[in-house]
Order: sequence, then structure tokens, then C-alpha cells
Amino acid sequence: MMKRILTLILVLFITHSYAQSSNFNDLLQKHVDVRGTVDYKSLKANEAKLDAYLSYLNNTKPDKAWSADKEKAFWINAYNAYTIKIILDNYPLKSITNIKKGGKTAWKYAFAKVGGKTYTLDHIEHEILRKKFKDPRIHVGVNCASGSCPKLANLAFTEDNIELELERLMKEFINDPTRNKLGKKKVEISEIFNWFKGDFTANGSVIDYINRYADTPVNKKAKIKYLTYDWSLNGN
Repeated sequence: MMKRILTLILVLFITHSYAQSSNFNDLLQKHVDVRGTVDYKSLKANEAKLDAYLSYLNNTKPDKAWSADKEKAFWINAYNAYTIKIILDNYPLKSITNIKKGGKTAWKYAFAKVGGKTYTLDHIEHEILRKKFKDPRIHVGVNCASGSCPKLANLAFTEDNIELELERLMKEFINDPTRNKLGKKKVEISEIFNWFKGDFTANGSVIDYINRYADTPVNKKAKIKYLTYDWSLNGN
């Protein structure tokens, strides 16, 4: 009898988790276009649905039995959902850099509640995602709500889709001429490759990493210039 009850509880939890992820996916599909532009005004009108997803995050603690892909998807979704939330809490605004809470930036202010604990966005990105998974593609998964940031995917990440989607997003980012200008002998690339250089050079140079995805191969000795980062809001 107890075994049946535990099985039922597990089924209900999995169903609830799937439903909440599906709700977040629906929000992104409805309010984020294929270019990653966010309609914050319409999202603000549908904020209750986002809040329901944040409540799920607050009540869900990643389990040791989860696969690496499932946990990675969970934390990237959490980062993006709470980034959207802090934008909406301060909307309208021109840039996420304008947000200050108790003298702290949006990334250093502790407000993201996951599994009963409260985190900063920086902690989720740097202490959990980057430190644990050591995957450079995390930088195209998490979104800083800014013009130069890799575009926000208009879908929720899942255990099943995260590998394919991170590959797609990295390829699109590297070959997007508004974010990276690639030539055979000279490149002008995102500051992300400079700020987090160590993430991209674990198995070679920055150019080596770019060439894994570039439509046109770049000479390994190409001159590198880093583009000025556009912090304007990635939507309206």
C-alpha cells in the first residue's frame, strides 16, 4: 500500500513539474519572438502565469537522481524566469543596468527563490551553472535581457531538448552579424568571449571555439576586437 502511495506521489510530482515547465514554455512562445525580442508589456499583463512558475521553482529542489541535462535545464530556466521577473518588477525601463535594489545590481540582489533558498542571479550563473557544468554554451542559455546578449530562446529548456537547443543557439549567436562580425583575417566579437575567456579556451583558443560553429572558417591567427556591449533592453 505504501509503495503504491509513494508511486502516486511521484507521478503527481512529475506531472506537476511537466505542467509548470509547459506553462513557462507557453509564456516564452507567446511573448518572445524568434529573434529573442521580448514583449514585456504583454508579459506584464500575464504576470500571474510567470508567478505560478516561480512558485514551482521555490518549491522544487533539484534531486541528486536528476540527470545533468535535467538539472542544467532547470537552473537555466530559473535564471531566465527570474531575470524576466525583475524586469517586470521595474518595468518600464531602458536597461537592466538601471535596476538597483539596496544599492545592489539586478545580478547581485538576492531575490531568486529556488528550492526554499534565495539566490542572486550571479550565484545561479557563476556558482551553480558555470562551476558545476563547465559548459560554455551556458552563455547562450542564460539571458541578461540586453541587446548584445545572445537572444532569449522562445522556449523552456528541458532534459530532452537542452543539448540540441544550446547547440542551435550557439551557432546562431556566433553567426549573427549584429553580435559577432566574422572575417577570415579579422573578427569583431562579443565581449562575452572576453569576460568569460576561460570558459571558451579550455580546449583551445577563442578562435578555435568560434570555428566549431562559424559558417565561414576564421584564420587561427585572425586579429580579435571585442565589440562594445549594448545594455539596452531586449524588448519593449
